[in-house]
Amino acid sequence: MTKLNLFRNRPVAVIGAGVMGVGIVQVALLAGHPVHLFDVREGAAAAAAEQLLATLARLADKGKLTPEDVAAARGQLSVATTLADLRDCALVIEAIVENLGVKQALMRDLEAIVSQDCVLASNTSSLSITAVARGLEAPGRVVGMHFFNPVPLMRLVEVVSGLATEPAVADAIHLLAQDWGKTAVHAKSTPGFIVNRIARPFYAETLALLQEQAATPAVLDACLRGAGFRMGPCELMDLIGHDTNFAVTQSVYEANFFDKRYQPSLVQREMVDGGLLGRKSGRGFYRYPEAAGKTIDGDAGTPPPPAAPLVLHGDDAMADLLAARLAASGLGFTRESTAAGGETRLRIGDGVLLLTDGRCAAERAQASGTGDLALFDWPVGPAAAASTTPVVALAWTVASQASPEFAARAADVLRALGWLPQRVTDVPGLVVARTIAMLVNEASDAVEQGVCDAAGADAAMTLGVNYPAGPFAWLAQWGEAATVRVLDALDAFYRGERYRVSPRLRRATWASNSPATR
Repeated sequence: MTKLNLFRNRPVAVIGAGVMGVGIVQVALLAGHPVHLFDVREGAAAAAAEQLLATLARLADKGKLTPEDVAAARGQLSVATTLADLRDCALVIEAIVENLGVKQALMRDLEAIVSQDCVLASNTSSLSITAVARGLEAPGRVVGMHFFNPVPLMRLVEVVSGLATEPAVADAIHLLAQDWGKTAVHAKSTPGFIVNRIARPFYAETLALLQEQAATPAVLDACLRGAGFRMGPCELMDLIGHDTNFAVTQSVYEANFFDKRYQPSLVQREMVDGGLLGRKSGRGFYRYPEAAGKTIDGDAGTPPPPAAPLVLHGDDAMADLLAARLAASGLGFTRESTAAGGETRLRIGDGVLLLTDGRCAAERAQASGTGDLALFDWPVGPAAAASTTPVVALAWTVASQASPEFAARAADVLRALGWLPQRVTDVPGLVVARTIAMLVNEASDAVEQGVCDAAGADAAMTLGVNYPAGPFAWLAQWGEAATVRVLDALDAFYRGERYRVSPRLRRATWASNSPATR
């Protein structure tokens, strides 16, 4: 008999009556399990149980559940007064304080009570499952079952295996999560697991750009929303709380032996020190409740036609996108092919508008001998649509050698192409390109190190944090060569460990350029 069969129709216990614990109870109840809820705080489990049943009743009033569902849940839910009440459970999930010593002590207590075939799962978001299981007589039964908040709505569950976790146990929990209507992904117990690890660059690149005074929080948020993210990094950090976000970053940094790739931000530490924690304190990057300061410059109206002829050079997908947007704008232009391997570019009179390859505009102007040179960011998601609607923000910059007249013409062309151009300082990789390149790089390292597979990384990031695409979907869109060019340019500019290219990604670049694969 498999572990999954043992779970069916057998009691499940949840320890911890906080938001996460109660959410797990709701999911298990609606999947048909008898559920015991326990909390060491006197009266906490009983109060949480009544609140949950009231929530289910409201869902029934809205037609999202039936009265029979609520009645069945009420009959299946019980409040445990001691750990001994959990002795008949097939699965115990702890959702208590993120403290390793406390979790280890709980696991030892449970091992002395439950049956030998009972699985012990931890909902930890950051602690090592290997460490949680240390000292147990049967550490192979311990597994991570990391839900995301709010549990009833978020589809992802990371199934985390420590060094001692039996593969059959992880597989059984993976199947059980699916049985509960979730999408489960296997992960190895490493700092941050999948989501909290791969997501670090989403915050880190924006914080780095803020430290360099490249743009305002509102501009950076708008550019990343233009790429399809539901919230920009500054908005999201304000929502999470800067104290929480900074603590997670610091934990991942320390757990990775102070690898510079995960280094926390001085900008965020100063905010935490000053009590600017985001929504919960009334002020973070923005003021709340009105969230003042989120406005950006930009006119979505029809700009004046550029006072220079437009010539589009290129035959690739980016050239096709520019051609479609130029045609939709009604601007006259001519299109010419480029030599094999040539770069797509839009000539504006004697100047040129190029897609960023990670290098600064001033560097590319110097290398090309063209002072009037501007760069625009990677169009991703809504910004990559051939249509000029909806109008979304797109970062751009201009070389320091360029004339003010050319800069104005370049901005007019970008507006005519249907974007809201947001000028940032001449930083390498602009905003979206460097962020996505680093997300892809981090995901590639996670796969390289056996933390997850590529499909698991994509599922985790789209379902766990609602990214508009997974890192490997972006990689398929932009290709290894373009991604590595951006990372190499960042690495050459900043001269540190942070932007080193993942070995997996580097090898893929070599393979894609080999004669056998051309």
